[in-house]
Amino acid sequence: MSASADVVVIGFGAAGVCAAIAAREQSADVIALDRANGGGATAISGGIIYAGAGTTVQQQAGVHDSFEQMLAYLRLEVGDAVSPKTLESFVRSSPQMIDWLSEYGVPFDSTLCPYKTSFPNNRYYLYYSGSENAGEFRCRTPPVQRGHRVKGKGTSGKMLYAPLAEAAVALGVRFWPQTTATKLFQDSSGRVTGVQALTMHHAPARIRRVYATLAQLSAKPGIYYPPLRRLMERRLRNLEQRYARPVQIHARRAVIVCAGGFIANTEWVQRFAPQYVGGLQLGTSGDDGSGIALAQSVGAVTDRMDNVSAWRFITPPSAFLSALIVDRRGQRIIDESRYGAAVGQAMMRHHGGEAWILADAALLREARRQLMTQTLWFQRAQVAALMLADSIKAPTLREVAAAAGIDPDGLLASVAAHNDAIDTGAADPAGKPPEFVRRVSQAPFTLLNISVRPSLLNPTPMLTLGGIRVDERSGAVVNRSGAPIPGLFSAGRTAIGICSNSYVSGLSIADCIFAGRRAGVHAAREPLERIAR
Repeated sequence: MSASADVVVIGFGAAGVCAAIAAREQSADVIALDRANGGGATAISGGIIYAGAGTTVQQQAGVHDSFEQMLAYLRLEVGDAVSPKTLESFVRSSPQMIDWLSEYGVPFDSTLCPYKTSFPNNRYYLYYSGSENAGEFRCRTPPVQRGHRVKGKGTSGKMLYAPLAEAAVALGVRFWPQTTATKLFQDSSGRVTGVQALTMHHAPARIRRVYATLAQLSAKPGIYYPPLRRLMERRLRNLEQRYARPVQIHARRAVIVCAGGFIANTEWVQRFAPQYVGGLQLGTSGDDGSGIALAQSVGAVTDRMDNVSAWRFITPPSAFLSALIVDRRGQRIIDESRYGAAVGQAMMRHHGGEAWILADAALLREARRQLMTQTLWFQRAQVAALMLADSIKAPTLREVAAAAGIDPDGLLASVAAHNDAIDTGAADPAGKPPEFVRRVSQAPFTLLNISVRPSLLNPTPMLTLGGIRVDERSGAVVNRSGAPIPGLFSAGRTAIGICSNSYVSGLSIADCIFAGRRAGVHAAREPLERIAR
């Protein structure tokens, strides 16, 4: 079996679907492959897009933002992951990106969240999704809400992916689900000219429906219960062994690899970032590094493979922004108003993955009151489990520290420094903004264990940020010398991009859209005569 197209896209999540649409906008004939049903990690995500510089949604909400403000913030987060010119292009195109998504049916809402949270409930859709109002950042640029949550109940990633997938098919993209790319073809000059794959395309309709159901269960709820995912994957492989057939798909112009990261590949995580093995794999089973490996097989090189984002959110409830996060020595580890990935990074890199939230009685009462008004059901369950199963309470700071296995003298010193700064009007020792600072004084005192460890009720989500290097002007995959590999492009978590240094909510999906569109445009413009065989 064989087929051909101008552009072949491997992986049909956010990056892949945006690449496919962008290629079709250039009138290229496109075939898109996905080993499951499409959607990738995006479809099971919270559906957050980091956007600003004056988007239509921000304007509707009365939020004032500018290119300069967004760029100043992202320079601090993105660092050297991409060139200054690429970051400027990303920021400058941000308002148009939201308009482009809206034109293809992605729904947005401008309702502002009035409190800082890791993910708003179903009443709010525009919020501070990063560290914008933390002390280190607000002294450089005013805090602005840039987390654009796609409108939909719960985790709304499906409401982002579904309209884009429908639009792609309506534009003429030939979508082949249940098709796994296994090899890239090259001609004598080294140009990538096609893909070898295994497809369930010709299996009986009943078998394809079963396959689709198993793949869906593997993605979600399998993401939260690894034994279920492993069971579903075994059954999927059994079906593939019986029914999958080989297919060769020739790419007249280019191949674009958008197959996700490698957080689901435990062997790779153990090799590149072993301290992160115990987290929740934030992705589908397709995030196994196979797209990266495909690109490597034709000369691609990787970068930042040891960079994994570990999330330790302490909000909601928003009251916990006024708590203290301490390590085993009783010392504070970070400004508690920082984004959860920054908290997780500090814990993993400098404190052995261990940390506790210290709250006094008044703060804990406020946090309990907020459980019903600020949380979605799964957040409520996680916080309730933390308060009930992972907390220690005692009448004094010394006693609660000793019971938790924390150095009492260190904890007393940290609380004293915190309270003294309030009393004297000095800056918070960890740099937390005054609006989030409250005295720790009212007994009893509680320590809530937020250490990174395997847990069904309070897991630590993790995703990989490293991948293959690309030419930032086009998304073309480059080899060791930095030269583009002819006919091969990449985007999304398969490739190095905007969020390959640090992560805030919405930055990965925004990068998928930005880099996916870039790759789609340039792949579609590859001249046909250069790939003649």
